[in-house]
Amino acid sequence: MGQKIRVLNMKEVKQILSMSDVLGLVERAFKERGLKHVQMPPKSYLFSQKFGGDLRVMPAYLKELDEIGVKLVSVYPGNPSKYGLPTVLATIVLFDPETGAPISYMDGTCITAMRTAAASGVAVKYLARKDARVLGMIGAGYQSVFQLDAINKVMKIESVKIFDLIEKEAENLAVLARKKFGLNARVVTTAEDAVRSSDVLVTVTPTRTPVVKREWVTEGMHINAVGADAPGKEELEAGILKRARIVIDDWEQASHSGEINVPVSKGMITKASIYAEIGEIVAGAKPGRVSADEITMFDTTGLAIQDIITAWRVYEMAEEKGIGREFEPLYCEP
Repeated sequence: MGQKIRVLNMKEVKQILSMSDVLGLVERAFKERGLKHVQMPPKSYLFSQKFGGDLRVMPAYLKELDEIGVKLVSVYPGNPSKYGLPTVLATIVLFDPETGAPISYMDGTCITAMRTAAASGVAVKYLARKDARVLGMIGAGYQSVFQLDAINKVMKIESVKIFDLIEKEAENLAVLARKKFGLNARVVTTAEDAVRSSDVLVTVTPTRTPVVKREWVTEGMHINAVGADAPGKEELEAGILKRARIVIDDWEQASHSGEINVPVSKGMITKASIYAEIGEIVAGAKPGRVSADEITMFDTTGLAIQDIITAWRVYEMAEEKGIGREFEPLYCEP
């Protein structure tokens, strides 16, 4: 590998990536995790009490692919309204596995959005009923578009029900679902309407008070709990977890900041309550859905291996096509 550093901005990353690509990459990353072929410490957090945001550091190494890197990602919920910036801002740095020299800096914001949604798509593939046709969505913000794109590629969606506290956001997503994906999408007036009669439910909210009640969830449903990404956040009543076959991406992360973090902290569920990690299922160590009437729930917190495997594909394609800019590294002379 050369010593030059390739730099890619968000537009250039978007130019390279497709959701179909990312779905395959994330599925491979989960498989590598299930086969224990990765190094990936749990993400670490720095919290800004003054501004209500946090910075996360996420390193990973996929041994069989020889891909190593780290993502730095900030999550500041006030960004869109106050500064016109995305809530999530990320940068990914890749390193030559032989020398440890940095070989690429790239915007990771788009990668984060796409790999988050791809994880949901992989979960639907392995955990939803094969005859699932009705998708319910609670939360219609930036991430919801990517969720819709990924799930539409693995599920034969016949109708989509969308709820958001900001009705205009739900309307915008419904219009996009119809125009971009050709789906039969409509806005519903309550979270309950989005849940009831759905085969697959996706929750993408920042709430710290559950928005999905136990009695709304019916047998055979699959739930992707996406929104909980910090301690204290939860979207589902704990009673739902008591009924469901729980699949997580990583115990340390999920118990700290995923959908299960609050019930775990209260002793309502334990590690023994968890059926599997998604990597175990993708790798074939455990089956996915085993009956048509069971309730399945995927708690996705986002793994660094998802980011790094995706970023390496971007880097390799950028190298091949000459996308981005190359810079000489600046090393300190002795």
